[in-house]
Amino acid sequence: MTERLLSVEDLKVSFHTRDGENQAVRGVSFHIDAGETVGIVGESGSGKSVTAKAIMSLITPPGKIIGGNINFRGENLSNLSEKEWRKLRGNRIAMVFQDPMTSLNPVKKIGQQLTEVIRRHRGLNKQEALKEAASILRQVGINNPEQRLQQYPHEFSGGMRQRVMIAMALSCKPELLIADEPTTALDVTIQAQILDLFKELKNNTSTAVALITHDLGVVAQVCTRVIVMYGGLVMEEGTVEDIFYRPQHPYTKGLLRSIPKRDGKSRERLIPIEGTPPDLLNPPSGCPFMERCPNAFARCSERPPVIELSPGHRSMCWLADGVQETPAVAGVEGSGSVE
Repeated sequence: MTERLLSVEDLKVSFHTRDGENQAVRGVSFHIDAGETVGIVGESGSGKSVTAKAIMSLITPPGKIIGGNINFRGENLSNLSEKEWRKLRGNRIAMVFQDPMTSLNPVKKIGQQLTEVIRRHRGLNKQEALKEAASILRQVGINNPEQRLQQYPHEFSGGMRQRVMIAMALSCKPELLIADEPTTALDVTIQAQILDLFKELKNNTSTAVALITHDLGVVAQVCTRVIVMYGGLVMEEGTVEDIFYRPQHPYTKGLLRSIPKRDGKSRERLIPIEGTPPDLLNPPSGCPFMERCPNAFARCSERPPVIELSPGHRSMCWLADGVQETPAVAGVEGSGSVE
């Protein structure tokens, strides 16, 4: 039986701004098992990064976790003190942030930044930590690591800085690695190298990975399971095969229609999702995708339940529950027929 590593239950995170309460995450629930790689996908503003920061206890004012539980190996993380978090964060749970250009301290050498993490959490002396840091840099594909440890971040390319960030995250052999858009700022060649690194991580270590991205192509290459977020909620969750070959939620289908085919031969026209994401200062009470959904009908003004379609595959959609459609609500197009 697979061991449950992380469990997020009805997580709610809001940001109190001058314009009102921005409900960035509105009741998110999912789990990650030991050793698996899970993709968390969705458009910008869907709540992916906020969820990740909440897991790491990195939500700062004006943001606040206002509800839900985050359990790591059965322990409720909301009960931890900041001192306890300092022992956990970067050690058993680590995170790679999306901008390698600003994540490293520009006035400290790479070796100093890497060994600081290793010495704090693993109790090694300076020479042992330097040896370990060089070994980790070599593992992530950085040549001449002993020389590189003596250099500053500005002497590294964007792709090399991202490798350093991944090395830093892996330096304490975490049980869970959260990677927030790790390939966004990189060119295509470097993206491929970073993805190969994640594949090696999945095959060669027991570290579980939560890969946050808006790129479904990245998910198809690396992940085994996918969580689709929109409007601060989970729209659909399932294996890669479920999501790519048996998608059930109209939003998931829309995402798949809007990406190019990987074979490069298809001349099929890409179909964008019309409209804009919901305003989370005044979020809809029903399905957040309702205003953009070609299948919307009157019942969508109520929030749908989460329907278990098959073991591990669930969707938050009235149509998944076999509800009979009634005429579309005013201002929403679509006959309501499922593709």
